[in-house]
Amino acid sequence: MAQRRRNKGREVNGILLLDKTPAVTSNTTLQDVKRLFQAKKAGHTGSLDPLASGLLPICFGEATKLSGFLLNQDKRYEVLIRLGVTTSTADAEGEVLERKPVPALDEGLVESALARFRGDIEQVPPMYSALKHQGQRLYELARQGVEVERAARPVTIHALRLLAMTGDTLSLEVHCSKGTYVRTLAEDIGAALGCGAHVAALRRTAVGGSYSVAEAVTVTQLQSMSDEERLACLLPVDHALQDMPSVTLSEELCFFIRQGQSVFVPKVPPAASWLRLYDKLGVLVGVGEVADDGKVAPRRLLRV
Repeated sequence: MAQRRRNKGREVNGILLLDKTPAVTSNTTLQDVKRLFQAKKAGHTGSLDPLASGLLPICFGEATKLSGFLLNQDKRYEVLIRLGVTTSTADAEGEVLERKPVPALDEGLVESALARFRGDIEQVPPMYSALKHQGQRLYELARQGVEVERAARPVTIHALRLLAMTGDTLSLEVHCSKGTYVRTLAEDIGAALGCGAHVAALRRTAVGGSYSVAEAVTVTQLQSMSDEERLACLLPVDHALQDMPSVTLSEELCFFIRQGQSVFVPKVPPAASWLRLYDKLGVLVGVGEVADDGKVAPRRLLRV
């Protein structure tokens, strides 16, 4: 029975740009999409909070081996921050911890606060996060009322732009590095303004330089499609690597690479550190890393 459960589903390979709806977890969304595609294997590339909406790339089959390359890319968000209220989760779903009056805001005051968070900064991850402490998720500890010390982590805020402002809300556009917690950023901005804050709404608009929510589909749209139409929404597996230089391997080099051996590859692009590896038929063999000795070491191999 267990063996049959593991093999349930069909082989589907590719990348789906999904527009996640709010009030649903990323994992629930993933499972819904996996069932629609009747896929044997699928995974998302960086969860969104239940409150959040927007771009959630989903990798199917062999593309799951490349999901780490999407996880490592920059992200873009539009966030609505409510000032004057701090919550246990740093978003609208948490318990209210404190209320403070919001100072009279003007663009100069807000810009002065935002300037403190542009560039390379450090963040203390929130307790309500999927990071682990001694093998247990932080959010599991937080739900038990346990708080543990978290080390600050370096992140980069490439851009932080004020879109709109009311008496107690700020609408911001954020372009940030991987590992950035927008909820923490909202809290820190609220602290800088002296009144506290939390995330009222959050939408991921882009992943890396190639994936935009404008090109994504919703679960509802997928449900109304035929199987052929759903499959047509998938991007090819190597689409996640399109910014990476590529080389074509001879039959002999393909053999050794597939055995897990490092090889010398002619005409490696100068200064390349990672490479897409293709066979002579143009089929993606996997991803290799250029070692210090000039050899290309296989790091992710795909079944062909």
